[in-house]
Amino acid sequence: MEFPQQQKPAADGKIIYPPGVKEITDKISNDEMVKRLKMVVKTYMDMDQDSEEEKQQYLGLALHLASEFFLRNPNKDVRLLVACCLADIFRIYAPEAPYTSHDKLKDIFLFITRQLKGLEDTKSPQFNRYFYLLENLAWVKSYNICFELEDCNEIFIQLFKTLFSVINNSHNQKVQMHMIDLMSSIIMEGDGVTQELLDTILINLIPAHKNLNKQAYDLAKTLLKRTVQTIETCIANFFNQVLVMGKSSVSDLSEHVFDLIQELFAIDPMLLTSVMPQLEFKLKSNDGEERLAVVRLLAKLFGAKDSELASQNRPLWQCFLGRFNDIHVPVRLECVKFASHCLMNHPDLARDLTEYLKVRSHDPEEAIRHDVIVTIINAGKKDLNLVNDQLLGFVRERTLDKRWRVRKEAMMGLAQLFKKYCLHHEAGKESALKISWIKDKLLHIYYQNSIDDKLLVEKIFAQYMVPHSLDTEEKMKCLYYLYACLDTNAVKALNEMWKCQNMLRSLVKELLDLHKLPVSEPNNTAMFGKLMSIAKNLPDAGKAQDFMKKFNQVLGEDEKLRVQLEMLISPTCSCKQAEICVREITRKLTFPKQPTNPFLEMVKFLLERIAPVHIDSEAISALVKLLNKSIEGTADDDEEGVTPDAAIRSGLELLKVLSFTHPTAFHSAETYESLLQCLKMEDEKVAEAAIQIFRNTGQKIETELQQIRSTLIPVLHQKAKRGTPHQAKQAVHCIHAIFNNKEVQLAQIFEPLSRSLNADVPEQLITPLVSLGHISMLAPDQFASPMKSIVANFIVKDLLMNDRSVGNKNGKLWTTDEEVSPEVLAKVQAIKLLVRWLLGMKNNQSKSANSTLRLLSAMLVSEGDLTEQKKISKSDMSRLRLAAGGAIMKLAQEPCYHDIITPEQFQLCGLVINDECYQVRQIFAQKLHLALVKLVLPLEYLAVFALCAKDPVKERRAHARQCLLKNISVRREFIKQNPIAQDKMVSLLPEYVVPFMIHLLAHDPDFTKPHEYEQLKDIKECLWFMLEVLMTKNENNSHAFLRKMVENIKQTKDAQCPDDVKANEKLYIVCDVALFVIANKSTACHLDSPKDPVIPSKFFIIQDKDFKNDKEYLSTEMRQMLLSGKPKPAPVLGAVNKPLTVPGRRIFTKTASDTASNPSTNSSLLSSSAVNKNSNSNAATESSESRAQENNENPVSKNEEASKDAPSQNVTPDDETEASPVKRRGRPPKSTAAAPAEKEVAAAPTGGGAGRGRKRAADPNANPSAESINIKMSKQQQQNDEGTKRQIDLQRKLTFFLFRYLSNVNERKCEPGEDTERAVGTGAFLLGSEGDSEVELESSPEGALCGRKDTGRRQSSRAARSDACSQGDTKSTRRGEPDIGLAVKRRQAKVKPRL
Repeated sequence: MEFPQQQKPAADGKIIYPPGVKEITDKISNDEMVKRLKMVVKTYMDMDQDSEEEKQQYLGLALHLASEFFLRNPNKDVRLLVACCLADIFRIYAPEAPYTSHDKLKDIFLFITRQLKGLEDTKSPQFNRYFYLLENLAWVKSYNICFELEDCNEIFIQLFKTLFSVINNSHNQKVQMHMIDLMSSIIMEGDGVTQELLDTILINLIPAHKNLNKQAYDLAKTLLKRTVQTIETCIANFFNQVLVMGKSSVSDLSEHVFDLIQELFAIDPMLLTSVMPQLEFKLKSNDGEERLAVVRLLAKLFGAKDSELASQNRPLWQCFLGRFNDIHVPVRLECVKFASHCLMNHPDLARDLTEYLKVRSHDPEEAIRHDVIVTIINAGKKDLNLVNDQLLGFVRERTLDKRWRVRKEAMMGLAQLFKKYCLHHEAGKESALKISWIKDKLLHIYYQNSIDDKLLVEKIFAQYMVPHSLDTEEKMKCLYYLYACLDTNAVKALNEMWKCQNMLRSLVKELLDLHKLPVSEPNNTAMFGKLMSIAKNLPDAGKAQDFMKKFNQVLGEDEKLRVQLEMLISPTCSCKQAEICVREITRKLTFPKQPTNPFLEMVKFLLERIAPVHIDSEAISALVKLLNKSIEGTADDDEEGVTPDAAIRSGLELLKVLSFTHPTAFHSAETYESLLQCLKMEDEKVAEAAIQIFRNTGQKIETELQQIRSTLIPVLHQKAKRGTPHQAKQAVHCIHAIFNNKEVQLAQIFEPLSRSLNADVPEQLITPLVSLGHISMLAPDQFASPMKSIVANFIVKDLLMNDRSVGNKNGKLWTTDEEVSPEVLAKVQAIKLLVRWLLGMKNNQSKSANSTLRLLSAMLVSEGDLTEQKKISKSDMSRLRLAAGGAIMKLAQEPCYHDIITPEQFQLCGLVINDECYQVRQIFAQKLHLALVKLVLPLEYLAVFALCAKDPVKERRAHARQCLLKNISVRREFIKQNPIAQDKMVSLLPEYVVPFMIHLLAHDPDFTKPHEYEQLKDIKECLWFMLEVLMTKNENNSHAFLRKMVENIKQTKDAQCPDDVKANEKLYIVCDVALFVIANKSTACHLDSPKDPVIPSKFFIIQDKDFKNDKEYLSTEMRQMLLSGKPKPAPVLGAVNKPLTVPGRRIFTKTASDTASNPSTNSSLLSSSAVNKNSNSNAATESSESRAQENNENPVSKNEEASKDAPSQNVTPDDETEASPVKRRGRPPKSTAAAPAEKEVAAAPTGGGAGRGRKRAADPNANPSAESINIKMSKQQQQNDEGTKRQIDLQRKLTFFLFRYLSNVNERKCEPGEDTERAVGTGAFLLGSEGDSEVELESSPEGALCGRKDTGRRQSSRAARSDACSQGDTKSTRRGEPDIGLAVKRRQAKVKPRL
């Protein structure tokens, strides 16, 4: 605007004052001046813009009021009145101000601005005038006059600072509104907002200022909202200079830029329309701290409750998500923390976050994995619908994390979700069903080896799954239906948990009993053993041992503490008493001056494990009532998601388990009456469980509950005679356990059953045979004699030696239990009866055990068909073989019978683990493992697992290896924990299994040609299968001990056939192979042995000192072949080298004769590697082949693929089944081709090894002359082919340079050996035999040796093997086409019967 010329006052220059107002000069007092100014103010207030006459009249006064006298007057009342007059003057004379001087205008507005500070005190008498001044200025927009001033910015800055400083919570809405009007007019009507003025506004948004003056923040917030369209450009310019251009000097607020962005976004996202793309640029900054700051900012923006930034700015959202994979750990951590708020406030973004959280759940940083769990759990606790199944799956995975902190967080988080949604049903049944898997998963963790995991599962069970704080009825209802809903493995885990707690209670009870005895050295030793056993069940075993010693010392000194502890572990202790005892014991051990007491924490762990917080007599009664309601149909079974039958069955199973751990809690008439009702139910499992509960808890029934006794006895008699086999067993044991006149009761069962035996009705034989067998075992003195006649006249002569029915000739090796013929089931029970009868007698005075062992051996030799009339089906024969092998193993657990088992019988029993039927091998291995791990079976039976190396199914080999690891660890731990075991080292030390293994392998029926490579390779694999586990650690120089033991065996003779030269030679050859494997595995085996090994005289005859066997039975060539594999025919090398083509280079191809004439060591390795590469081409489909192998061994259905694999074999399925030779146990003979019962027929080379039960099929398109070329060339022939050698060397060099070139292109430094290896496929030469998998490769002696040669080459070798596998997947689908010069057909896996 243009300022008008100075208006002239009155002609005489005299100032005209309003009527009644005298002249205002500096000569009057302040009070008088104030009085006169008030009248002037009143006059100006009443004037309006249309009063032209008055405007001209009072123009001089207006100019006078703007003089320095008034503007600098020291009296604030005078200044206020003058400011009010000036404001009115601007209103009256608008739009032309009476003041033309720019300096004067500046002084006036600065003066008015200073007066506005009076608004701060709302209680001041003059506040209304200050308000009037503000209102007048805002309404007239007087400050807009300043736009024409050069330094108007100074005025505006001062005005804004003043208004922001005076605003406070005592101001009403009108004051704030006028301030906003005044400031917004300046912003919106000006040409722009300078940076200084913008800083004046934005500084109020900084958190520090925001906390100091909340009203100033609200004022700035409202101002920005009103002026968003105008000020957005200025804000964008500011952030552009700071964020993009890095000019932090443009403003003092540069260091608060991210705080400002957050506040501005909360005020109005439109303020940052142009700023957000700049943040995307900063997210990609090279400075990790800068990225972290931006991520923190965006996390708040995206996670804000009503934020729509993610949907409005997808590129920024995607860029932000990319920071989940940032290299900077704090950035990833911040992203994960953000996810929690995002999931809660924006469920629609959960899908975008899921994939990134999945990656971070596997982050190498423990803190990030931990926060991923916290993020998901927090969102889930707020609302389960916020987290999808995939997110919960991430938490589920982390329950098995390698770090305890992460595992604990995951487990506790899942437990909290379970308690909230499944136990309290806070979100309905649908949500409870969504996470119903949590209960099973948490209990599955009890299978982990870590004691910390076990303790946490117990804590979770007691606090979250079945809270011990609930009332007894509610608590037992939770337990009742929880048990019914658990899966099988979870039930086993829960049972194991109660078992462990009960065992720990027993240890504490035994420790307290020792405290009652006089102090002595044996007592102290026994006490120390108990303390060590208790410490093993507590976290941090090292500290636990020290704390338990201290606790034991306190127990010895404090009798009251012992009394409390005895009460806690008493069988009659109730849950309420247990809480009191724990509280008292804890109080006694608490030291007030010690803030952290690790000793007390350890004792609390112990008390938590042994305190009965769930089960007592009242709890059992509540469980029984729930069971009765389920039986009556009045329970809430359906509402809990359980059928009544399932509830009854699981409820009884629960009571059965508790009857083992809390037997005294069952002793009540009400409980037993309910159990009697269960005995009368039709469900077999229910009745069986009820009988077992009586057996475990009914010791006082006969003396205290006569009515129950009189009702129970007839029921038990009926079950023993006509119940199921399991019911009969439990009924006999129940009678033996709870009745004093058990001899009379058992006789009343024995006599009628023994008279009613009839082999012509096998269906009615099974239960009587079970009952008779258990009766003879429990009461041998009473029933030994009558049983002998039954065994001789009926069991053996009439039942086992006769085949009355003809089995189903369907060719199956195994059928379901329902399909087994009743006669075979009766024979199986007859075999078990023989064993139980002998176990009851525990002596061999009548030589009955010898006869039984001969019978069982004959059954194994005859494949289960004892009569050899060929009436029994193959599946029934498998059942009988399994029963016979298990019977010998059961008898071996009794020392008196173990001594009479001959080596031949031991070998027959062991060879069952190589049975042709998969299920026989599986079940026998499980029985063997359970007996060995309980230390009830002699050590020699551990050697049987060595034969599992020949099992064609990968899963079976893996299971056998796990069994070996478990058994060996159990034995080593037992030796450490029991000093007495030092006297029985021969029967406990795992290394002493080696002599039995060597003897067993020397008498392997497959070991017929001891100098043939294939058979020696099988022996080596069996030896390595056992030695690998034994030699994992060289404890106490055990490797030298093993070597010494094998060397000593080599100086003996075979006790089984000492005069047989061939048998002894095979024994010595196995010893040489064992020494070869040990020497290649260990460099410490040649040291001196710490002890002289003991050789079992039952298997080996010690020779005189003059006898010395120093002969080497393995040739150098054979050793090399065992180390690196047997050389293969020539076409393989050509096939391997053929595809190695380079663009622009000529391909060099060798002929078969050229290849065959290469005698170098390298070429033999290459040939071996190539064959192994092709022979392992189907490694990627190993799991599917394993399943196919099971069907091959047990041909339930026809294999249609076999006819495609072997089109030249014109054999029908029926012909095949009939023509197949009678198979003996174990693997097929090496000299013949084993014809399987399926359609698939594979040709086997004569004299070839088993090779995992797989045979190589010849390709009809292959060159027949090439296969007949013998790789073992004479030295003369090798020297005559120097030209061919040079050609091969040339190609190897070309290959080397080719891969060297490719490596350089890929900018990767590789060793020449690695490139050569990858070029010619030698990464596969580590495979020691056909059919080995990569897992076996790493555990083979030659694989270990080669791995030691070049550790850095392992990765490339594995990659080469992986490539070979992937190529094999493609090739295996095209069986009819030649495979680059060598066709390898899919080989059928089968186990060959023994000779």
